[in-house]
Amino acid sequence: MTPPLDSAATPPPRSAPPRIIAPHALVDLRASEVDQLHYPAASVLVFAGVPGAGKSTALHRFFAAGPDAEEPVRTASGALVLDSNHTRNRLRHRLGRVPYPLWRPLVHLEHYRAIRDALRTADGPVAIHDCATFAWSRRMIARWAVTGRRELHMVLIDVPPTQARHGQVTRGRRVNSVAFTAHCRRWERMMQSLGARGAGPVAPVPEPLDSASVVIVDRPSLTAVTRITFDAA
Repeated sequence: MTPPLDSAATPPPRSAPPRIIAPHALVDLRASEVDQLHYPAASVLVFAGVPGAGKSTALHRFFAAGPDAEEPVRTASGALVLDSNHTRNRLRHRLGRVPYPLWRPLVHLEHYRAIRDALRTADGPVAIHDCATFAWSRRMIARWAVTGRRELHMVLIDVPPTQARHGQVTRGRRVNSVAFTAHCRRWERMMQSLGARGAGPVAPVPEPLDSASVVIVDRPSLTAVTRITFDAA
């Protein structure tokens, strides 16, 4: 006769521990699942992608930096979040009656000015919204990070153009076709330089991304990340 199973002697299956990584050099997380990304205390963390990729959505989800804010958002964990949408919200009070394409350059100017000031004077980590499709903007942010004695890290949100277009429609801010096509073309060149288009990832991070780490994600792998944390100051 088979003895009864002793349930007390059979421990329940354990769930897998959360996978936490501290990115270094180039990390391709597409088709992967990571629970948490962890960075040094004074990091500059740039969320990059073509318009509609999900940069503002990521900043909101990880740092509670709502899309309606009009100033940089300081989170409970001490991170300072700079989203160009916040600058646009603030300037809309004065310029809202003017067609947006006419004052878009002013939004970009004010956004980069805020980034420069934050990297020089702010305490703690800084999270930034930037397309990163312009080499001059990447070099400028990298230079400011060095001046502020900070490590630069990047999260590249890699989505197909059709998915990004849908993201623009969802947020109600559609980029004109010519500008969007140019963003996508520059993005593809950047991804090719990282070996992320079939040739396999390379390390260390090559030009034109002069940063301590680059994490490449797609929508599913970004959704799998539940937290972004930083070392204590």
